[in-house]
Amino acid sequence: MTQFVQRKPAYPFVIFLSRRWGWCVWLVCLLCSLNVFAGEFASQKTAATQSTVETQSTVEQTGDVELGDLEPGDVEQRDAIRRGWEVLTELPLLPGDFSQEVIDDIWRSWPPEARAKAAQASLEERQRLIYQRYGLSPRPTLRVESSETGDLVARFDLDDSVLRKGNQPNYPGPPMQYVVDEDGQWTMNCLSCHGGSVYGVPTPGAPNNRYALQTLTEEVRSTKFRLGKPLGRMELGSMVIPLGTTNGTTNAVVFGMGLMHYRDANLNVVQRTPVSFTHHDMDAPPWWHFHKRPYLYIDGFAQKGHRGLMQFTLVPENGPEFYRDNEDHFRDVFAFLSALRPPKYDGPIDGELAETGRHLFNDNCSRCHGTYGPGGDYPNQMVPIEEIGTDPVRFEALTVAGRQTYADSWFARDAKGKRQETLVDPEGYVAPPLDGVWASPPYFHNGSVPTLWHVLHPEDRPQLWRRVDESMDEERVGFKIELAEKVPLTQPDVQIRRSYFDTSRFGKSAKGHDYPNELTEPEKQAVLEYLKTL
Repeated sequence: MTQFVQRKPAYPFVIFLSRRWGWCVWLVCLLCSLNVFAGEFASQKTAATQSTVETQSTVEQTGDVELGDLEPGDVEQRDAIRRGWEVLTELPLLPGDFSQEVIDDIWRSWPPEARAKAAQASLEERQRLIYQRYGLSPRPTLRVESSETGDLVARFDLDDSVLRKGNQPNYPGPPMQYVVDEDGQWTMNCLSCHGGSVYGVPTPGAPNNRYALQTLTEEVRSTKFRLGKPLGRMELGSMVIPLGTTNGTTNAVVFGMGLMHYRDANLNVVQRTPVSFTHHDMDAPPWWHFHKRPYLYIDGFAQKGHRGLMQFTLVPENGPEFYRDNEDHFRDVFAFLSALRPPKYDGPIDGELAETGRHLFNDNCSRCHGTYGPGGDYPNQMVPIEEIGTDPVRFEALTVAGRQTYADSWFARDAKGKRQETLVDPEGYVAPPLDGVWASPPYFHNGSVPTLWHVLHPEDRPQLWRRVDESMDEERVGFKIELAEKVPLTQPDVQIRRSYFDTSRFGKSAKGHDYPNELTEPEKQAVLEYLKTL
């Protein structure tokens, strides 16, 4: 069995400050710190205890590599990968978000058309509708196997009961994106953003490009009001802090900055003067790049390490002892992330055209994005913001002081206390690896470009677009989209309104990365074909 250390209680308060509604948020912070909204936590089981969680049988019944096939070090690595998956999917690291009762009744808070459809549906179909609306997907089963290079890698299987039927997947059981405990309490995990689907196939490590966090939180709030349930931190904070203005993107950077602002270097909760943050949406990067990248985030400012992975658990309920007690768990999470690899493209590929594209890519793109195949290399190349020309809001939002706060903290030190390298004043954005790039739309750090074809055709990138189908646009490689002249503000369903991506909005520009303009149209087609092979 695996032993998990539970979080310990503290006063619940919202710690973010809105750029436009600063003192409103500070009032919420004050009220919450006085425990006005503490009813939810009084009803939760927050005693500082240690619990044991049985290793899930689904992890064992996977056709993993056998013990006899592994060296002792590989056995240890395999077990660490398994434990990391268990931490993410079985251990609640934050206060619970909502109960099973709330999620089962949430459809009654939907707008009339969606509510009427759910009312007529069977229980199974209604659950599928709930999962679809919020970007949730079934939890697959982990299988650890040896790769062609001899590395242990994480693969995943879906039970027959959750395999796709035609174009519609079934969604029984707990979702990948939330831990659901034995009492039916749902708690967000890291896979909420980093566990999506690849054109309808649930895939841990894929960006969750359908996650509707803002809509989910608003409708959870409405449902809790209707059921007489106390509100939690997400329902309170989202009244003044945007969680994500477009489905599939979140205000994650501000979450991290706000959480760090109220901690000292040893992660003690401290009272500080509120500060303003620049709210902006980000598209989650694929986790299967983790094993290649020496630094984290689009600006590459934080050296990779297991402690840095714990930053987004910095709710006040988790005191400094939580991080010391759970450090081994995040060593296992680090092992799990390091074992992730992208899925292989399973459609037709023109081999001759792709080979032409490989040569063009190596001549024009590899300086920043690296080379692939045997002997491939990733350069971790930072491109100055003036040169890359993509939306600068993310670059400007995280200040030198904010990065320095991270650099001085426990997160940026290794287990021996040695300080890791932190770039407090980076020049721009780091070009990511392109492994599995066909499987991770939309593109750019803010999710503003719907297909690889549009990446290669800067002048043709749409200003306002909407994804219309979960299957892949095989010609352009990415989302199937429709264009629009404006967001339909009279549409009563806010989830539909948030499915439109408007690149004219703050932080959502699709401009920049104009390098493909140096290629001819046939050369662009060849590079596009090659990108399918990565």
